[in-house]
Amino acid sequence: MVDSFLKYISYEKRYSQHTVTSYHRDLNQFSEFLNHKFNTGNLQESTQLMVRSWVLSLMDDGISPKSVNRKIASLRSYFKFLLRREVIEKDPTARVKLLKTQKQLPSFADETEIVDLLDRSEFPDDFEGWRRKLIMELLYGTGIRLSELIGLKEPNVNLNEGTIKVLGKRNKERIIPISVSLQEVIKSYQTCKKSELGIVQNDCLIVNNTGEEAYPMMIYREVKRFLNDLSSVDKRSPHVLRHTFATHLLNKGADLNAVKDLLGHTSLAATQVYTHNSLEKLKSTFDQAHPKA
Repeated sequence: MVDSFLKYISYEKRYSQHTVTSYHRDLNQFSEFLNHKFNTGNLQESTQLMVRSWVLSLMDDGISPKSVNRKIASLRSYFKFLLRREVIEKDPTARVKLLKTQKQLPSFADETEIVDLLDRSEFPDDFEGWRRKLIMELLYGTGIRLSELIGLKEPNVNLNEGTIKVLGKRNKERIIPISVSLQEVIKSYQTCKKSELGIVQNDCLIVNNTGEEAYPMMIYREVKRFLNDLSSVDKRSPHVLRHTFATHLLNKGADLNAVKDLLGHTSLAATQVYTHNSLEKLKSTFDQAHPKA
């Protein structure tokens, strides 16, 4: 039944491959626990006691509450799938509560610092240099996810209209406007790409040195290398640039719903976390400037 479930969330629910892989790993881990602890690897025989025992063992192993909650969510999705197909009569996760987690504000770079870094950084005038600049400009200038950057296709870059079309979570497409300066970076990159690589065998915008589709670690390396010069962030990942994009828009007074659409969020709840960053900045300004603060 696990294979049927994975096919269901992959093809019908259209979950990303990353999510499908995570669910598969969590279910395998739970099955191994059942086999070791209760002498059964059959998930359909699971009870509430078994699930709670697994949660406790994960906590004993030092797994973070956030990671434990994600694993519980994997089990819940699977057992709901079994319930709908009348394979089981009772959901063993029904009364299993999620662990309390501390809310962490998204890490983002200081606006002046990152704009200055983008403007003064010297990128080599070749394919690799323009690719590195384009990666940074796209991530900060549009707020797209790592997977969306890698999946961005040449035909979906419309320089005449100044937009890009990205494929987000659950295969949902959205149109994002791009600045004139970003359009110029794309043009320069495409020129170098054609000159140095010739005709490539795919239509991906971002490719490696041999013309093949970019991969996550390659993007991570480029971003980390670039953000190493920033003092305002502790984390140095593509998602930091996405957080920075959203926070800076809201700091400038952008409409929350508009930011939600640009980020590809399905609800305002996911976007509202960035308002906390704006509020913290407002409080800091108040404390520094108000005579009665």
